[in-house]
Amino acid sequence: MDYSAANHALWNIIVQFGLLAGAILLANILRQKLTFIRKSMIPVAVLAGFLLLFAKILGLVTLDQTMMEMLVYHGIALGFIAMSLRVPEERTKGNSDLTGFKSGAIIVSSYLVQGVTGLLITILLAATVMPQLFPASGLLLPMGYGQGPGQANNVGSSYEALGFAGGRSFGLAIAAAGYLVACVVGVVILNVLSRRGKVGQGRASAGEQPAADFFQGKDEIPISDSIDKLSIQLAMVLMIYVATYLCAWGITSGLSAISEGLANTLNALIWGFNFIIGAALAMLTRVLLARWKRTGVILRQYQNNYLLNRLSGFFFDIMIVAGIASINPEDIRGLWLPFVLLVVAGAIVTWIHLAFVCKVVYRDYYYEGLISMYGMLTGTISSGILLLREIDPDLSTPAANNLVIGSSFGIILGAPVLVLVGIAPRSPWLVVLLAALYCVILYAVILKAHRKKKT
Repeated sequence: MDYSAANHALWNIIVQFGLLAGAILLANILRQKLTFIRKSMIPVAVLAGFLLLFAKILGLVTLDQTMMEMLVYHGIALGFIAMSLRVPEERTKGNSDLTGFKSGAIIVSSYLVQGVTGLLITILLAATVMPQLFPASGLLLPMGYGQGPGQANNVGSSYEALGFAGGRSFGLAIAAAGYLVACVVGVVILNVLSRRGKVGQGRASAGEQPAADFFQGKDEIPISDSIDKLSIQLAMVLMIYVATYLCAWGITSGLSAISEGLANTLNALIWGFNFIIGAALAMLTRVLLARWKRTGVILRQYQNNYLLNRLSGFFFDIMIVAGIASINPEDIRGLWLPFVLLVVAGAIVTWIHLAFVCKVVYRDYYYEGLISMYGMLTGTISSGILLLREIDPDLSTPAANNLVIGSSFGIILGAPVLVLVGIAPRSPWLVVLLAALYCVILYAVILKAHRKKKT
């Protein structure tokens, strides 16, 4: 075997990961040293992605586009599997299953509001000044804002295969703009609320660090053993991802055997949303491990929440950097009008929608709930936590837990959204009506659940 630089296949993966690592380290240094970047609260991974993107545009680095797309695709699934394997902590006061369910309804209704807004914009543009525009492209707004670069990449790629030229880069560009909205607009809102005396100034802005996560839980496998504890966590995540692949392969093979037409419609969605299958299998594994421990089949708890949090953070960081860096500005050259309209409208309607529903659900910690949800539903859960720590540095309110627990309920409540994504290219107006109807149903559920809790 040739171990020299002439063996491109041998060294390419190391070089590409080296570029990602170098961008992350440089972004971290810039964030620590430059006050205006630190105060902007732009996540290091987002800054690193933009640094690589600019370096690529200037011709300073050469990125393997295929590998970047692979990292985005696999990163979102591996991250959600690691998150879903975590052992649930004891519920904090004021954070019941009902609150988690309502948080999930808030998240999914936000997707729907963003989707309806985006579709109305692109349908009208396609019917007037941009007849060549893909009418269903407006659904990339909730994919980019609400679900991040992973889903923006997957849905954009599937729409690109259906005729939306530049769909993948368009979706990733919206996701990148969403981070800026979360960080820049979110900070502006925090400053306005602070001047009005609505919120206090947290320690996070002064540079103090939050408390460290608890590392060793009760009855967990020991730290020092014949195999490293991190290796066990990674092994579980990877085995579940292999099971995810087998499940997706089995489902798509069965659909192909039943109906080729049905398979052509659903196969791309199943593979594109494989992270849902992975999260479901991880939750099932978590339940089985807990049951086996109670019955004495196993004596120790194998999951460690601290390490699983670190793994999910690693996968999401790599996904974000690779996703932003893989944007091709040439692909969206003729799409600047819908891009700007979607980004601005998305930022506005998301705030208006959340200001209404959060006032109903999070009465005791309205601003904490509102700010954290806005950060997550325009960026990611990390940007939601970043904004929350500015006004709740110790995470003493249930707002942070609502993001995680609500996301779990959101996977279940959001299943119909996947169907709408598949229908939109053929019947965008039908999707507008169905999305609006489902949003009204979720509003009714939120209000009814709130009245039930009060009673």
